[in-house]
Amino acid sequence: MVQNFIGARIKALREERRLSQDDLARLFGFKDRQTVSAIETGERRVTAEELVIAVEKLGANLDYFTDPFLLVGEGRFSWRQTDVGPQRLNAYERNAGRWIAAFRAIAPQVGRSAPLLRRSLGITRHQRFEDAMEAGDRFVAEFGLGDVPAVRLVEVMERELGILVLMVDAFQGISGAACRLPELDIVLINRHEIVGRRHFDLAHELFHILTWDAMPPEHSEEARETGGSRVEQLANNFASAVLMPTPVLDRFGDWSEIATGELAGRLNAVADELQVTASALKWRLVALDRLKPAMARAIPDVALRNNGRDGVQAVLPPPFSKPFMEVIALAVDEGHVSARRAGALLDLTVDDLADLFATHGVQSPVDL
Repeated sequence: MVQNFIGARIKALREERRLSQDDLARLFGFKDRQTVSAIETGERRVTAEELVIAVEKLGANLDYFTDPFLLVGEGRFSWRQTDVGPQRLNAYERNAGRWIAAFRAIAPQVGRSAPLLRRSLGITRHQRFEDAMEAGDRFVAEFGLGDVPAVRLVEVMERELGILVLMVDAFQGISGAACRLPELDIVLINRHEIVGRRHFDLAHELFHILTWDAMPPEHSEEARETGGSRVEQLANNFASAVLMPTPVLDRFGDWSEIATGELAGRLNAVADELQVTASALKWRLVALDRLKPAMARAIPDVALRNNGRDGVQAVLPPPFSKPFMEVIALAVDEGHVSARRAGALLDLTVDDLADLFATHGVQSPVDL
């Protein structure tokens, strides 16, 4: 398994050092760059002697090349963030990469391999926003998400699509991310966001996972419910339809009949019922031509903030996820990783790790 990613890490370090394959060939004493290319693509194994040269000549420690709990040169991320600088974002990405790499390494060892096949949406960047909304409606119907799709969305993503969904502690400004590995799809959500934002981020990142090959997302995008690039607008229209499908909205009647003074209250109440933000609901109704743009713009933002409440709910989902913690528990129990290392990986003490297993309803390993 180590050999599978050594080549990718050599390539990542070469690009970071701004070296060409010819430069690297000279460092290693190879006759041509084709040998470097074969190593980077995994077609050729690295010998022990060559690994020593990589450590010495490229200025990285051995763990950089061999630690399976690192994600280097493999994962592609797409972050939803607001005013987060590249340095802070990259630092957080490296930390999140440890959790993802650990899951990837451990899951097959405990019988939890990633799905063989990936699902995808047949949507390209050239299609209409209405096509993305129709795809969202169909997704809800085909997977039976019910009258409040937000409630079962994580379950469907995990069980039906094989996507690893992690609720994480992230600093303010990071909403979440989609991550694509050759063998695994991951969605990260900042668990400190309000519930409606968490659900919107989740559905938005789902779109990126399902359309990654057709239209790979940018590494970083501004977290917003409207506007942005065409790909982001398609993602927003899909996410809105998944969380607020047309048949569900039909239950709430004709919005054009509601008096202007009562509109904000109605939006807040329905948004609470659907576990979305009132702002997202407003623009979904505009997109469906059930609310005139002028009426939508006339509603003060402050009237819809936190769905009309002064405070923000304090109840947070537990960190990570039950499937993730099940894999960690099995790995500790079967001796693939120590409890101490598992705790360090998650920035927890061993006692806190045991508590987190209990929170997720996961049986603690014997040695805890």
